[in-house]
Amino acid sequence: MDGSTVSLIKLLSNKTIGRVYARMQGVGILLAVAAMFIFALGTNDAHAKYASFVVDTESGEVLHSVNADTRNYPASLTKMMTLYLMFEAIDEGRTRFDDKIVFSRRAARQPASKMGIAAGKSISVKDAILAIAIKSANDVATAVAEHMGGTEAKFALMMTVRARDLGMKNTTFRNASGLPHRAQTSTARDLSRLAIALHRDYPQYYGVFSQTKFVFEGTSHKTHNSLLTSYEGTDGIKTGYIRASGFNLVTSVNRGDRRLVGVVLGGNSARERNKHMTTLLNKSFAKLDQRVAANTAENIKPAPSIAAANDWAAKTTINAKNGPAKNGQTVWGVQVGAYKQRQPAIDIAAKAIGMVPSYLAKGEIYIAPLHKKSGKVLYRAQIVGVAKQSAYRACNFLEKKKMDCLEVKVTLPLEVASINAN
Repeated sequence: MDGSTVSLIKLLSNKTIGRVYARMQGVGILLAVAAMFIFALGTNDAHAKYASFVVDTESGEVLHSVNADTRNYPASLTKMMTLYLMFEAIDEGRTRFDDKIVFSRRAARQPASKMGIAAGKSISVKDAILAIAIKSANDVATAVAEHMGGTEAKFALMMTVRARDLGMKNTTFRNASGLPHRAQTSTARDLSRLAIALHRDYPQYYGVFSQTKFVFEGTSHKTHNSLLTSYEGTDGIKTGYIRASGFNLVTSVNRGDRRLVGVVLGGNSARERNKHMTTLLNKSFAKLDQRVAANTAENIKPAPSIAAANDWAAKTTINAKNGPAKNGQTVWGVQVGAYKQRQPAIDIAAKAIGMVPSYLAKGEIYIAPLHKKSGKVLYRAQIVGVAKQSAYRACNFLEKKKMDCLEVKVTLPLEVASINAN
C-alpha cells in the first residue's frame, strides 16, 4: 500500500470506508477506488433542466418539489461540500484557521471566479473559507482539495463518500469547485440535504454564508448572493453557474421559529433565478400556516407498532442502553411531522417505527413542543437515540414511502414522550 493511499485512508473520516481500505492490498486497493467511482457515477447523464425544491427544516415537510431527483450539474454549489469537509477537519483538529494552504501551478491556473493567487504563494485556512463561501473562488477550492486530499481527485472521492453519509444518494463529485465535469452531478433534493447538514452540524461556522463581503490583502470581495440583502431572513447559502447548468441557487431563510431551505437549478439568468426563488419561498411560507391543519389526525392510520412504542416509552429512557445520560450529550434521530396536538404526533412517530424497525426500533418517541410567538404550540414527532447512519437511512426509506422525514440532532437531557398525555 503506497503512501498516498495511506494518506487517503487517514483523511477519510468515514469509519466503514476506512476499515475496507485498511484490509486491502496492492492492486486490490486500486480496483476498489475505481469501483467506488463507477458506483458513484451511475449511468444517468446530467441534464441542464429546471428543478426546484423547498423544505421546512423544522418538520421536514416538503413544501414545493419539481424534478427534485433529476441529476443536474451543481456548478459552484459544489463548494458547499468543500466547505463541509473543511469545517469537519477544523472541528476534528486536523487543521486550524491559521494553517497555510500553498497554491500549486494547477490551482493557480483555474479559471474565474478566482482570487488570483500565484503558484507557490499561500492563503490561510480562514481566508480560504471566506474566499470559497463569498467570492466562490475556484483557484482556492482546488488548492484546498490538494492540501486536504493530496490530489483533487482524491478529495473528490472524500466528498462523494461524505455525500453518501449525508443521504445524498444521487450526487457524485469529481472536483472541489464545480467547474465543468460531465460526471459531476447532483439533485435539488440532495443539495437541500447538504445545506441543512451545514447548518445543523456546524452552526459555529455557518455564519460565513451570511457575510456579504470580505477583505483580502486590501481588496474587498463581494458575495454573488444578492438575496442576503434583498429577501428578509436570508442567512445563506450559495450561488452557482456554468453554461451547462444555468443559474443555480441554494437559499436558507430563517424567520422567527421557521427555517426554509430552497433550491433552484437551471435558471435563465441570475435575476430570473432570484425572482423565482423569492416566489417559491413566499408561497412556501404561506403554506406553513395551513400545514398543521392539513396534517390532521384523520389522515393518519395508527400503525400496529403503537403498543410496542408505548412499552418502549414507558419502560426506557434515551440512554438506558448506553449508560447514564450526560447533560449536553448529543443524540441523533428523525423528525416525521409537526402537529397541533400531541396524539397525532405520537401516532405518526409510531407509524414510522413500524415502517422501518431495523433503523428506528432502538430509538424512543419524543414529542418536542415548539412554542410559537403567537402563543400556539406545535408538537414535533421525533424518534431519537438512534445511530446517525440509521437516521439517514430511515429518512431515505420513509421519503420513498411519501412520508416527510428530517434527520435531527438533539441535546440531552430529554424526557421520553408520555404516550398517554393529552
